[in-house]
Amino acid sequence: MRVTVRLFARLRDIVGAARLTRELPEDATARLLWNTLAEEHAGLVAYRDAVSIAVNAEYSKMNRRLADGDEVAFLPPVSGG
Repeated sequence: MRVTVRLFARLRDIVGAARLTRELPEDATARLLWNTLAEEHAGLVAYRDAVSIAVNAEYSKMNRRLADGDEVAFLPPVSGG
């Protein structure tokens, strides 16, 4: 299956792109997608426990199963007031 990945802020800077596409196995989860990206871009590893995700514009969890055509957004933690 093919999914679209959107990356924001520091994550976008690490990867060097705001949008990617990836081919994944049919039973893939958001965690598998994140781990695949982290293998390709070592700088993402530091965000593993802090990143938020959204699948098709709805906040989700890393164990969410993905489907062909999904858009998965990874968002780094934010700070400020």
